[in-house]
Amino acid sequence: MATPSTRDRLNFLFLNVGHFLDHLFTLVFATVAALALKKEWGLSYSELVPYATPGFIAFGLFSLPAGRLADKWSRHGMMVVFFIGIGLAAIATGFAQSPLQIGALLFVVGILAAIYHPVGLAMVVDSAKASGTGMAIGINGVWGNLGVGAAALITGWFIDHGGWRAAFFVPGAVSVAIGLAYWVFVRDEIAAAANKPKAASATSNPSAGMTAAERSALFRLSAIVFFTTAVSSLVFQSTTFALPKVFDERLGGIAGSATLIGQLAFVVFAIASLAQLVVGSMLDKYGPRLVFMAVSAIQVVFFLAMPGLQDWWALAIALGFMLGAFGQIPINDFMIGKMAKSELRATIYGVRYVVSFSVLAAALPLIALIHGRFGFDTLFRVLAGAAAVIFLAVTLLPSRIPDGSAMPAGAKA
Repeated sequence: MATPSTRDRLNFLFLNVGHFLDHLFTLVFATVAALALKKEWGLSYSELVPYATPGFIAFGLFSLPAGRLADKWSRHGMMVVFFIGIGLAAIATGFAQSPLQIGALLFVVGILAAIYHPVGLAMVVDSAKASGTGMAIGINGVWGNLGVGAAALITGWFIDHGGWRAAFFVPGAVSVAIGLAYWVFVRDEIAAAANKPKAASATSNPSAGMTAAERSALFRLSAIVFFTTAVSSLVFQSTTFALPKVFDERLGGIAGSATLIGQLAFVVFAIASLAQLVVGSMLDKYGPRLVFMAVSAIQVVFFLAMPGLQDWWALAIALGFMLGAFGQIPINDFMIGKMAKSELRATIYGVRYVVSFSVLAAALPLIALIHGRFGFDTLFRVLAGAAAVIFLAVTLLPSRIPDGSAMPAGAKA
């Protein structure tokens, strides 16, 4: 039998792989639409993008019920459902024969994908010990962003070497296999959670037992967290979804195939994802305010530099703004992880991701509209403005983040 420390490390590995797969499955269609379906189905990129919208609506809306169900039933059990369910849904999506069918099946993928963030992140925060909350979230975030990059890499390769449908079939089968292995690994925890008496519900007043100053700080922090979550989600989702198409248009001199475009996108995503490790470490040392301001300032600079660039310069500047886009991801999760008590953490992360991925659903029509009428240069300027708004909002953050574990009984962030 594995020792507790070995078991914890293996569980953390499963959670990281889950984050990788979650982002991979939600972005396979972005590369398929940019590089394959426009030829096979005779539709433009702007016409195809809206068919991804139902999936991202589900990705957001179902985060809250997924988090609540995990808190009431079993987080381990919900992760088993995630691995097996999203794998089967991806396999089904590979059989789509029309835009309407693929839109409906991506909706199912979105429902299953919604499980990961509220459930997986709550488990990551619960397991964070010596490494610190910020570093644990940062490591987990790197895996998620490698999934973003791998979606472009794997899909581009399959488009050139077997067809876009395999980009759904093969990862789907892998996810089902991992889900079965994870079920074997955690079935005792699932049974124990099902039989464990649930704690009585705490008061509905989240500020019970807090001083007036603490209540004010908590309200201000909560407002900033959810506002910056919405705006930063617009930045992140616009860049990650659109980057394969941006490279298709801007890197013609250095990338002449779907495989090479996918490889370059993966390299950018992989390098940029390392920003989360740096940010995670800095969060543990310095707190979120200064770190968030620096990350948003980086985005403003590089988004404003991008319009009009081609080939190597476009690639370099894209790496710059992706460093900022990826670097911002752990910050709000860090603040929520600090504020929220463990027993409600999955539910609160569910609320956070309802906001985040609902913005993503809204971002897709925005991308289609701006690209169709004005081109990507206008999108970069819009994103620079969004990053500037984040910077201004972050200046209002309190100097200290309330610690949920130190709150009086009944007080929940």
